[in-house]
Amino acid sequence: MDLVIGPLDLSAHVDEALAVQAVAFGLGADEVAVRRQIVLRHMTHPGARALGATVGRHLVGFVYGMPNDRGHWWSTVVEPYLHEQGHDNWLDDSFVITELHVHPAHQSRGIGRSLITTITDSAAEPRSILSAIDTDSPARGLYHSLGYQDLARRVLFPSAPKPYAVMGAPLPLRRR
Repeated sequence: MDLVIGPLDLSAHVDEALAVQAVAFGLGADEVAVRRQIVLRHMTHPGARALGATVGRHLVGFVYGMPNDRGHWWSTVVEPYLHEQGHDNWLDDSFVITELHVHPAHQSRGIGRSLITTITDSAAEPRSILSAIDTDSPARGLYHSLGYQDLARRVLFPSAPKPYAVMGAPLPLRRR
């Protein structure tokens, strides 16, 4: 496998990235169209950056994130849940992992681990925060292995059918 992890101009490759996310996350065309606008808006935020995982000329995974801002929609949704658990301070001085997806045909090969550790290794913030579907999944297992801990569970996002967990980890992330 000729895997390369490197900077990704996500705005220029948004459709390719969302094709990976659609397969990995089971998204329909309408949801992809909505997420396309969200990704393009996110990439205009100061400090937003993305990495891609390519095999040959094919994007097989990507991650993007940015320094967290309490004014962002995601923060306003999760803040009450974090506050209730005494963890709302995690919204400050954190690098948020906005999306991390690997095509199912390329999962369980360390690609997601490489993407998230590489992007957070260059973060100026002392910690990272993210949300993941609140279930016992390979993704949550990966995050726990990297040092992420549950900060709030059963977090409900508008229009999301399943509850999420908000997780946080000190940086740099734990290695094996």
